[in-house]
Amino acid sequence: MKKFNFRKVLDGLTASSPVGSSGGGSGSGAGGGSVHPGGTAGAAGTPREEIQETLTSDYFQICKTVRHGFPYLPTALAFDPVQKILAIGTRTGAIRILGRPGVDCYCQHESGAAVLQLQFLINEGALVSACADDALHLWNLRQKRPAVLHSLKFNRERITYCHLPFQSKWLYVGTERGNTHIVNIESFILSGYVIMWNKAIELSTKTHPGPVVHLSDSPRDEGKLLIGYENGTIVFWDLRSKRADLRAYYDEAIHSVAWHHEGKQFMCSHSDGSLTLWNLKSPNRPFQTTIPHGKVQRDGKKPESCKPILKVEYKTCKNSEPFVIFSGGLSYDKPCRRPSLTIMHGKAITVLEMDHPIVDFLTLCETPYPNEFQEPYAVVVLLEKDLIVVDLTQSNFPIFENPYPIDIHESPVTCTEYFADCPPDLIPVLYSVGAKHKKQGYSNKEWPISGGAWNLGAQTYPEIIITGHADGSVKFWDASAITLQMLYKLKTSKVFEKQKVGEGKATAEIVEEDPFAVQMMYWCPESRIFCVAGVSAYVIVYKFSKHEVNTEIASLEVRLQCEVEDIITPEPETNPPFPDASSQLPSLKSLSGSTNTVACEGTMKDSIPCLSVKARPVRMPPGYQADLVIQLVWVDGEPPQQITSLAVNSAYGLVAFGNCNGLAVVDFMQKTVLLSMGTLDLYGSSDPYQRQPRSPRKSRQFAADNFCMRGLSNFYPDLTKRIRTSYQSLTELSDSPVSLELERCKSPTSENRENSFSRSRSSSVSSIDRDSKEAITALYFMESFARKNDSAVSSCLWVGTGLGMVIILSLNLPASDDLRQSEPVMVSPSGTVLTLKGAVLTFACLDCMGTLTHRPYEVWRDPHSADDGDKTRKRKLVMHSPSSSQDMGDHQFAVICSEKQAKVFSLPSQTCLYVHNITETSFLLRADVVTLCNSVCLACFCANGHIMTLSLPSLRPLLDINYLPVTDMRIARTFCFTNEGQALYLSSPTEIQRLTYSQEMCDNLQDMLGDLFTPVETPEAQNRGFLKGLFGGSGQAFDREELFGEATAGKASRSLAQHIPGSGGIEGVRGAAGGVIGDLTRARIALDERGQKLGELDERTASMMASAEAFSKHAHEVMLKYKDKKWYQF
Repeated sequence: MKKFNFRKVLDGLTASSPVGSSGGGSGSGAGGGSVHPGGTAGAAGTPREEIQETLTSDYFQICKTVRHGFPYLPTALAFDPVQKILAIGTRTGAIRILGRPGVDCYCQHESGAAVLQLQFLINEGALVSACADDALHLWNLRQKRPAVLHSLKFNRERITYCHLPFQSKWLYVGTERGNTHIVNIESFILSGYVIMWNKAIELSTKTHPGPVVHLSDSPRDEGKLLIGYENGTIVFWDLRSKRADLRAYYDEAIHSVAWHHEGKQFMCSHSDGSLTLWNLKSPNRPFQTTIPHGKVQRDGKKPESCKPILKVEYKTCKNSEPFVIFSGGLSYDKPCRRPSLTIMHGKAITVLEMDHPIVDFLTLCETPYPNEFQEPYAVVVLLEKDLIVVDLTQSNFPIFENPYPIDIHESPVTCTEYFADCPPDLIPVLYSVGAKHKKQGYSNKEWPISGGAWNLGAQTYPEIIITGHADGSVKFWDASAITLQMLYKLKTSKVFEKQKVGEGKATAEIVEEDPFAVQMMYWCPESRIFCVAGVSAYVIVYKFSKHEVNTEIASLEVRLQCEVEDIITPEPETNPPFPDASSQLPSLKSLSGSTNTVACEGTMKDSIPCLSVKARPVRMPPGYQADLVIQLVWVDGEPPQQITSLAVNSAYGLVAFGNCNGLAVVDFMQKTVLLSMGTLDLYGSSDPYQRQPRSPRKSRQFAADNFCMRGLSNFYPDLTKRIRTSYQSLTELSDSPVSLELERCKSPTSENRENSFSRSRSSSVSSIDRDSKEAITALYFMESFARKNDSAVSSCLWVGTGLGMVIILSLNLPASDDLRQSEPVMVSPSGTVLTLKGAVLTFACLDCMGTLTHRPYEVWRDPHSADDGDKTRKRKLVMHSPSSSQDMGDHQFAVICSEKQAKVFSLPSQTCLYVHNITETSFLLRADVVTLCNSVCLACFCANGHIMTLSLPSLRPLLDINYLPVTDMRIARTFCFTNEGQALYLSSPTEIQRLTYSQEMCDNLQDMLGDLFTPVETPEAQNRGFLKGLFGGSGQAFDREELFGEATAGKASRSLAQHIPGSGGIEGVRGAAGGVIGDLTRARIALDERGQKLGELDERTASMMASAEAFSKHAHEVMLKYKDKKWYQF
């Protein structure tokens, strides 16, 4: 633990002007990672106490915790009917395993190859995956973090289909060449037994049958294997005699095959939309052919063909007709019909239309045994963007209410915020208002995917995640104890009039698609004030109420325009924050003449907002209710620029927001605009850059740099296209009209990637220009010393800009609460200007003891409470954090972080105590001051993928790990840190990845994760009866070991496939990999598994002894009964 004595630090430093001092601190040439004191010594503000910093590097460790949301680009589906867990494979090589709510596990193939097929070893705690790189992998699910035990890589053949019979250790693998190989699951070694395609088909057949599309053993006889080839050939192979028992041919390609449980019939689905039913006794032709959705021809001809039936399942019931369930097969004459699942039950045909294409489906049945009545009770349907479970036990086939958070991407996510350790009453309150909007009509049965086990673990503090979306919706999620559950949904678009169809070109809209997209959010959990900035340059202030209200929405309009020279010359030691765009400026300027009328159809637009707020009274349900809408307006034909920073304070009753033109401060209590000023005017005489005002006429040339304008794409297509969709950037799932542009964003070259980020320096990542406009990039309300000679703190607004300047504005609030509604609030520049390198990202304030000072807030009260008819009730304000005394002391520390460096200033002396140059070659995308272990630190995420933490106030590096390369804008837009060592980002357009940078949480992660495998008895097979067992086939007598083992079948060719041992069980304890703790955890898990196995062995031994004793007793009784009888008396 290191102590810092500020008296020693400040000793011998000479005084100078505040700008010069901080400039000297940042410009003294410290390399990346350096910490050094700089600045001035002010007598009034010199700290006299020692601050003891408790955080050291031992407190920090990075690891992923859990992934929420729908698996991105799903490809495969599997279900364990005994364990009741579901597995989904994806195109990116990921596997998600789901059980009861809370049991949600993510694993990733190292190769990243798409998952073709998944097969559970039923009730064994293992899973086989087949991937597009022709590798098979065996996953161990008996640990909380599954790991690959074995892999088998095929070298000469491509895998097309796999089948693992129930309670078998031999996996059948079909290939593109038409051959069938057999793999031992225990050793993951290939058997020498191979079914070659040319042996399976008739010798007289001259054509290749195509790839293997189906493999399954007969429910009647495990020694018989049904092989389906793509061209329509079906072979029933006798494994013992190594020859085909029968062959069947059909003139349409086969897509799937399904058995009747008795093993005498099977059904095939075909490419012409037909279903054929075959009998093993007469394989010459199908005894039944139907085209379920085909139109019957009048002249008795075969019904017209339909779209292919991609999969069929044939499931029998003891007390009713069998179910035939299939996907596809719709008529070609209805091109606009949605993807459908058809359920045929007896004569009834039900078509369930889906919102997205069907990837795969599975029928859930009561028994895992294929030779029993199947008794289906549900169908799991995996869609491209959703997971649906249909209840088959009710005649109207309702769907189950899905308990998983898989609708995060219902509308593309555009921004996120994360709050850990927030007030505990918020989650029940938000849930209570959100629960009223629940949909009706779901199945009343329990969710059928109920496997695994989950407990709360040791982590108890409440966590809330907020997601903003492209359609203007905002979702609040309960994220406590590494789970995710939606609490409440707010639709911000409801405050605006709906745009009429066909009006698009004539309106003042600046965004063609998703005009209501949420760009930034600001939430004060204590006062429950919520603020949203939209892509169409508006801000909405929401207040929370438990009561419904019918009222008009107050609205204000703000003009924000920048009038400065085109090119600015910064001081030498301050790097221009957008260096890569300088080459584009001349081209933009040269276009100025031709862009005068861009996006101006007809008359010049002026003082028009982009959207229309509803003028009539609006019914607002309980929850968040719009209190005020503030819109930026067009100025002289130029559309308003998007908002780049946002802050709200409930104690002051103020909301502030800025863009690349300037800053606006609004009093949302009195509904008045207090300040609307260009950035240059905020400096007054303190402007460090020499900028000259210019004539309004000349401002026309800056129309070209507005990235919202449609006409620009003709002049400068690449830049504007990329930027215009930057708030979506990869949130769309490639089905929008701009998918090509988005695809270009998805996998940019490193050069393009760097360009897209270097234009995105503000916290919103979409304020994009390197020109004379100085964007407002950070705002922070706090009780602070505004000037050097202040003796007491006062209300302030700290403003950070894209050029690294920090301006402190003084807020003059009415002295008493009674006058707050009537007396005006004064906002004025204090004259204080501080400087950093790069755009300012974040502010924080520490008291004289180094404790984080909470922003002032108003304690929440219901604005529409029934017992408060009169508005004279006093506001209850909390001006300082409870941890520090009312007397703030004679000084405080201001922590300011830009995209290049962090600085700590002592106030009121404005001495720069510490400077840390975080990065020279890259820049920060996100920085947050967070609490951890009752202390405070600065957490940073850099564009080069590094996650760093710095101690406060001394800015010592505590953690620096190259964690995640920023491959696209989505990660940059959504990455955020919160308290207690937690962070999150959108890892794909549909999934939220949570991680921790706390060593303590990494150590405890094993206890918090759910168990995928729980000991469950495999149900016993039904008693088949004496005669049925005698004449119904010899299923149990078939010895696969004898047939496929090395002794009989020999060894497979070494060049055919290569065995790769996996990382095994050790992978499961990576979360607790630190030193002794890791060893102990490994030992404990090994002991647990051993103890579990020993316990099972004891139980089995006891059961066997009991049955042996019972048998002995019974045999003795039989002997006594028949001892004296002759044989003819029996």
